[in-house]
Amino acid sequence: MKSGSLLISQPFLGDPNFERTVLLLCQDSPEDGSFGLVLNRPSVLMLGDVMELPGGDDSAAAQLPLGIGGPVQADTLHYLHRRPDVPGAELIGQDVYWGGDFSVLLGLIESGSIAPDAVRLYAGYSGWTNGQLAEEVRENVWIVHPNAAGKVFTLESDAFWQAILREKGGRYRMLSNYPVDPRLN
Repeated sequence: MKSGSLLISQPFLGDPNFERTVLLLCQDSPEDGSFGLVLNRPSVLMLGDVMELPGGDDSAAAQLPLGIGGPVQADTLHYLHRRPDVPGAELIGQDVYWGGDFSVLLGLIESGSIAPDAVRLYAGYSGWTNGQLAEEVRENVWIVHPNAAGKVFTLESDAFWQAILREKGGRYRMLSNYPVDPRLN
C-alpha cells in the first residue's frame, strides 16, 4: 500500500477504536510496519488545552481542534498541513504534508500565512506491525482508497466515513447506509 491512501473501515468491524473510521496512511514500510491517522474522530479539546503556546490562549493556534489519531500513544501530537516549506515535513500525497518543524508551523499560523482550517492536529496514532495491515486488508477489514490524501481537507469529519463510501460509488455506496446496529432495523 502507498502512503496517501485512505483506509475505510468496514461497517461491521466491531472494534470501537476503528468503527466507522477513515484513516490516512502516512507510512507503510516492510521493515517498520504502518502508521496512520484516524481522520474522523474529533475530540472536545483544542490545542491550547493540551500544550502551552507562545501566544497563550489568545493565539490562533490555541483554538485549533484536536482529533484522535488513534489508540497508540495518545500523549503524542501529529499534524497534517499543506505547506511544503515546513522543514522536515513529509509529502503524503496531493499537497498534504505530515509533520515537520512544529515551531515553524505555529509561526505560519500565528502570522496568518496558513489558515487554521489548512491544518489538522491529532493526539495519538494508529499503528500496525510489519505485515499486519496487509493481512487486515486481505481479510477485508479495510477498504483501500488509493491516492486520496487530498480528501483530508475536503470532507467534514462527522460525515467523513459515509461521504467517502458514497463517493467511491457502486457497492461501497450501499455500505455507506449500513446501520450502526443492524439488530435495531
